[in-house]
Amino acid sequence: MSVQSTVETLAADPGGLVEPAPVPTATLGGNLLTKPSRGPWRIAFDHFKKSKLAVLGVIILVSMVLISIFASSLAPYGDNEIDLFNITAQPSAEHRLGTDELGRDELSRLMYGGRISLTVGVGAALISAVLGILIGAISGYYGGRLDTILMRFVDLMLAFPAIFLLLILFAMYGSSVLSVVVFLGVFSWMWLARIIRGEFMSLKQRDFVEAARAIGVPDGTIIRRHLLPNVAAAIIVATTLNVAYAMLSEATLSYLGFGVPPETPTWGNMLNTARPYFVTVPILAIAPGLTLTIAVLAINFVGDGLRDALDPRLVHGSGV
Repeated sequence: MSVQSTVETLAADPGGLVEPAPVPTATLGGNLLTKPSRGPWRIAFDHFKKSKLAVLGVIILVSMVLISIFASSLAPYGDNEIDLFNITAQPSAEHRLGTDELGRDELSRLMYGGRISLTVGVGAALISAVLGILIGAISGYYGGRLDTILMRFVDLMLAFPAIFLLLILFAMYGSSVLSVVVFLGVFSWMWLARIIRGEFMSLKQRDFVEAARAIGVPDGTIIRRHLLPNVAAAIIVATTLNVAYAMLSEATLSYLGFGVPPETPTWGNMLNTARPYFVTVPILAIAPGLTLTIAVLAINFVGDGLRDALDPRLVHGSGV
């Protein structure tokens, strides 16, 4: 700027209130100021989208959930509608997947059965997550004698085969959808508790936790606001995989005759009723077995994708 132009500017604005001309962005480092950095959840979502199997798993699960929810409109027959003229019939134009021993349409029961099988899986996984988070957080945060007692209880629970305990409970108290969900949830939280305990024992030594204690933050607040968010990735992945475990367990119990009552269609119940007809009408066993396998594989694909996407080494190691 020349001396003359400076004098003219001061004369026009003696108080020096003229705003300086904006500096081009290019002179301040190009895109440094125009491209905001991505948060860790955004980075994790981008990593998840790169996994083709995980995306495929989401598509399959969403499709199954929608079909199950709208089964009343999509299914050609009711879940317990009987056709006495077509008992254990082979697949045909009238019954795409054949009929069972009572003349019920296999395709319709497959759609309705997804409601219970998926509900059992999600419900049991949520109960398992609540128990695992509660016991694991208390054990890992407080440590000492309380930790010893809780972990010995976990060891005791892991020492007994869950399937035999479940069979005993169902034989004593009977079975229903609610009891299956509760019992499966109560007997599947131990590994999650161990994972959270280990994470808490490591995190509670960090500086931000020590600083929170120093200023008098209550233990409950530290656990809820400072520690749990740091183990959210482990909780999400473990809970996702527990859904598949619960669905397989329900199918196993139903196949043995101790799960959901036979009149309620589930994929496990359909496998149980198809046993005598595996040679004559194999589709009765293949259809629910294949559907259950695809659902479990889809859940595992999603769980693996979440595990990779939420890995801190990937989230924090990626560029912004």
